[in-house]
Amino acid sequence: MKEELAIHGGRPVRSKPFPDWPVYGEPEERLLLEVLHSGKWGGVGRIKLPEFEEKFAAYQNAEHAVTVVNGTIGLTIALQAAGVMPGDEVIMPPYTFIATSTSCLIFGAIPVFVDVEADTLLLDPAKVESAITTRTKAIVAVHIGGAPSNLTELKKIAKKHGLRLIEDSAQAAGSQWEGIGVGAQGDIGTFSFQSSKNISAGEGGVILTNDEQLADTAWSLANVGRIRQGAWYQHEHIGWNLRMTEFQAAVLLGQMSRLDEQAAKRERNAKLLTELLVDIDGIKVMRRDPRITRHAYHLYIFRIDPERTDRVNKNEFIDRINAEGIQATAGYVSLNQNKALLNEIRKWTGESRSYSCPVSEKACDKEVLWLHQNMLLAEEEDMYDIARAVRKVMRSYQ
Repeated sequence: MKEELAIHGGRPVRSKPFPDWPVYGEPEERLLLEVLHSGKWGGVGRIKLPEFEEKFAAYQNAEHAVTVVNGTIGLTIALQAAGVMPGDEVIMPPYTFIATSTSCLIFGAIPVFVDVEADTLLLDPAKVESAITTRTKAIVAVHIGGAPSNLTELKKIAKKHGLRLIEDSAQAAGSQWEGIGVGAQGDIGTFSFQSSKNISAGEGGVILTNDEQLADTAWSLANVGRIRQGAWYQHEHIGWNLRMTEFQAAVLLGQMSRLDEQAAKRERNAKLLTELLVDIDGIKVMRRDPRITRHAYHLYIFRIDPERTDRVNKNEFIDRINAEGIQATAGYVSLNQNKALLNEIRKWTGESRSYSCPVSEKACDKEVLWLHQNMLLAEEEDMYDIARAVRKVMRSYQ
């Protein structure tokens, strides 16, 4: 016998909340007070910033780090440091936050959308080469939800065609591909510390690279065109003041003190949740490539079975599971369908471009559901609650 859904008056599976985010405590408070009392809050007063840059770069296996105001601007600077110019084309997936594309358009580089793999939602390497033109300068690999893209294949393609590989690791602090941190495997990578991210300072970002020249260029762009060893008023490039503050660096150092513990808990709970969901009729879990040695799980993503979407409406499913006490969300709109982006591309190119990305479109419109990372910081029994709610809602369609 089917249980009555909570949305129809039945008893919800769950009434207690999931853990709050952000998590903070004594380390953040102590470090913030140290900055406050030092009187060195940013600009030339760099104490916590170099410490954070060094620690985060080492954590992701990179040699160089440049902190910036946010992840979007970090990606813009990374593109420019890598030599992308106005009018150049940048290949990227459509299943990502809009900032991946606007980071190009802010200076006239053109995003070119290439579809994703259905079972990972990551850029499909098999479709990349057919999108390369004489104007292509770079490929952006987006590590959605903390799942690393296929860096092995994307590096091969980039090398073959003389392109820069840029890693949008906004959601992937701590993720590893074949034992090496993401953000340090392409030419240059970027991270976001916006309020929802796995380590957060409210806003902020960082650029990582193993190339000293790229690091110096990125630093100059974010520091009003100065050079690292130059005088304060020695501006040898055109740049902007895009620096992070000492207060943000202090918070991030505090956040890093518990990153390993939180990452391990997310991995454990995600593994359990996958085991619980995989046998639910009508639900598909995402494929995890065995070369992913650590998954940040900024998002836990699962899908309504494509064969069920004619009967199971995604938005209705979300309403039903939310009523059961499980806050699932719908995720992105496929960027190749975003009218503002297409209008901006037309403005820069003079052309009305269209991109066929049916996998991303169907995933966004009909299939994909998100659970946010704070839910994976709950306890083992809470994963059973999620699975019970998913099963209950799916049975309501039978």
